[in-house]
Amino acid sequence: MKLKELVSRLNVLEVKGDLERDICGVQIDSRQIGEGSLFMAVRGTVADGHNYIAKAVEQGAVAVLCEEIPADASAGVTFVRVENTEQVVGQVATTFYGDPTSKMKLVGVTGTNGKTTIATVLYEMFRYMGHKAGLLSTVCNYIDGEAIPTEHTTPDPITLNALLARMVEAGCEYAFMEVSSHSIVQNRIGGLKFAGGLFTNITRDHLDYHKTFENYIKAKKQFFDQLPADAFAITNADDKNGMVMVQNTKAAVKTYSVQSPADFKAKIIECHFEGMYLNINGKEVGVQFIGKFNVSNLLAVYGAAVMLGKDEHEVLVALSAMKPVNGRFEALRSPSGYTAIVDYAHTPDALENVLNAIHGVLEGKGEVITVCGAGGNRDKGKRPLMAREAVKQSDRVIITSDNPRFEEPQDIINDMLAGLDEEQMKKVIAIVDRRQAIKTACMMAKAGDVILIAGKGHEDYQDVKGVKHHFDDKEEVRACF
Repeated sequence: MKLKELVSRLNVLEVKGDLERDICGVQIDSRQIGEGSLFMAVRGTVADGHNYIAKAVEQGAVAVLCEEIPADASAGVTFVRVENTEQVVGQVATTFYGDPTSKMKLVGVTGTNGKTTIATVLYEMFRYMGHKAGLLSTVCNYIDGEAIPTEHTTPDPITLNALLARMVEAGCEYAFMEVSSHSIVQNRIGGLKFAGGLFTNITRDHLDYHKTFENYIKAKKQFFDQLPADAFAITNADDKNGMVMVQNTKAAVKTYSVQSPADFKAKIIECHFEGMYLNINGKEVGVQFIGKFNVSNLLAVYGAAVMLGKDEHEVLVALSAMKPVNGRFEALRSPSGYTAIVDYAHTPDALENVLNAIHGVLEGKGEVITVCGAGGNRDKGKRPLMAREAVKQSDRVIITSDNPRFEEPQDIINDMLAGLDEEQMKKVIAIVDRRQAIKTACMMAKAGDVILIAGKGHEDYQDVKGVKHHFDDKEEVRACF
């Protein structure tokens, strides 16, 4: 593609060199540059791409998009200056990859909890209905049936557009993606056209990055503010910020609720560890999911499918065939008669939801033992809140390591324990080694009890001092069985 074409939709402030040159790749990482590429120098949170312009040219970059043209600009390289590279990277990537989202229907899911479940169930449902579909999620990316490992909830704009282009090439009619607050603020989704957006809920998370809860809310809202008029926006009316999200959107607004009148409404008729019987918009359906929070997730899925033009009855039939997502409220039954639930819950709100769901099934007929920790180098403010939430709804709590990253596991545990008073501490033991913590919980459990192992869910590693060691909660539980 000609460089002139790539930058034609940008507000270009200055050009030094030839815009007619051919570009055969676009990159924001100088290490990935190949011969004939355009390097886009982005001022990131960790590094400034402008410091790597010389390295990119050395690697074969023939053009550079930047905010400042270097004084020693290489001859034979075209420099294009814009006001803010981060804001236009998505636009350039979309243009380079042939505007993939204009050739398929892309639906984005944002919120603190539930993104993975909703996006994955939508992907599974549309494939079940006979469509080719793509998925961009925390657990794994899929191009129809092909699995592509994932590093982030929302990839960088280059990876994102390359994946979407491959989906179009594979004949995908739909794509469903998790949209993280980081990706919205960092313009990673810039240039993409969304057919619809879904809001799950918003509770305290990522304050290590956003600094304040208000900033976090603004980041999520920005996604809906940018939706086009021909899109739909489906919001959770049960969340106090649900209507705030859509107050400035141009998209057609729909609501879902398990508590009050809404466009998409549900109530639980029966609940077991094998699943629930629900009434959705006046029709009864059996599903293989558990808990009130999952009723909300399934309502969002139902609403999105209906807004994408699917028949309501066909959607309910498909919903009944769907299975829970890997590491999201996965129930494992032990030979001794107790149940272990493995769940990704890593915020106070998610922990509360999962424990509520467990109590909803148990109805006081067994004890709850919770194993949980908190991630290192992340929002420290939620640590005592998580410990309190676990203690409030459990008979015994074992505080342990999650992904300590570059912190000392014992320091993280101490931060969690600091949130508890003397009376609450009577329910708690701390075991730094996660394997031993899970083993201890299994030794404590009696027939009819439930163990909740929270925090890691689908993850099959523990991140310690920058090294990922193999560790899978489900494997550990099965070994104990």
